Amino acid sequence: MNANALVLLNAMSTWYMVGLIWMVQIVHYKMFDRVGEDVFARYATDHARLITPIVAIPMLIELATALGLLFTRPTEMPWGWAVFGLVLVGLIWISTAVLQVPAHEKLANGFQADVYSTLVSTNWIRTVLWSIRGLLMAWVVWQLLPTQP
Repeated sequence: MNANALVLLNAMSTWYMVGLIWMVQIVHYKMFDRVGEDVFARYATDHARLITPIVAIPMLIELATALGLLFTRPTEMPWGWAVFGLVLVGLIWISTAVLQVPAHEKLANGFQADVYSTLVSTNWIRTVLWSIRGLLMAWVVWQLLPTQP
């Protein structure tokens, strides 16, 4: 895959996740406490089952293309920016594995206000990191656009 295609695929997967994480943070998670305790465990289980393919595929594409950009990148993209982008992906994955997934696993047993609060507050980590990645990739794409005379 050529460098420009890697940038495009990385930017697309990143911006997909930027939009999704903001929707989840501002809309979806904010309504978890309105589901009702009697059906919350099933709701939480269904949420995890249904959202996994929606987030896993673009996250894997983003990771693979971020790794690829370390080795094959346009000259307009400094190596340090590729490293920074990969570090952001790593921090997102760590946050997901260490904070959000365990919270979702606990909520699958039933609504717990403290766990719910932790999920909503710690998800801001991913929201901010993906937003920074989105800006980074927008800058890279901007650098690749042809300049007008």
